[in-house]
Amino acid sequence: MSQAAQPTGPTSSGGSWPSRQPGARGGGWVTGGVTFAGVLMMCSGLLALLQGIAAVAGDPVYFRIGSYIYKMNLTGWGTIHIIIGALVLATGIGLLMGMAWARVVGLFLVALSIIAQFLFLPYAPVWSLILLAIDVFVLWALASSHEAAS
Repeated sequence: MSQAAQPTGPTSSGGSWPSRQPGARGGGWVTGGVTFAGVLMMCSGLLALLQGIAAVAGDPVYFRIGSYIYKMNLTGWGTIHIIIGALVLATGIGLLMGMAWARVVGLFLVALSIIAQFLFLPYAPVWSLILLAIDVFVLWALASSHEAAS
């Protein structure tokens, strides 16, 4: 009688691959997604900080728009992006450090960042779309994590 082929690779007794319990929800790719989301939160926060600094400095890169219902001067938008960017950056660091509060706070801040980037679309359309895409992935990764908060 031959036994079924055993998977090769490190085992949970001394290897580097985590063991997966039968019936466990999620997988390694979701946990990896949360780690990647933490890195992306740090990048997104830093980019929003730079976006805000450029707006406060009055960088001529931004479009001059006509009548827009959410029109605000660039200093106001810059201040909003600096605050949100700093909070997202700090939360991304907390997420990578495994802080329990970081996932819930991250969900809220990334949703707030999505709204801010959407409202900022007329000023910097391509840049806002890039940050929107990053934020949507981060929101998905944080919302689909099945790890128990401890």
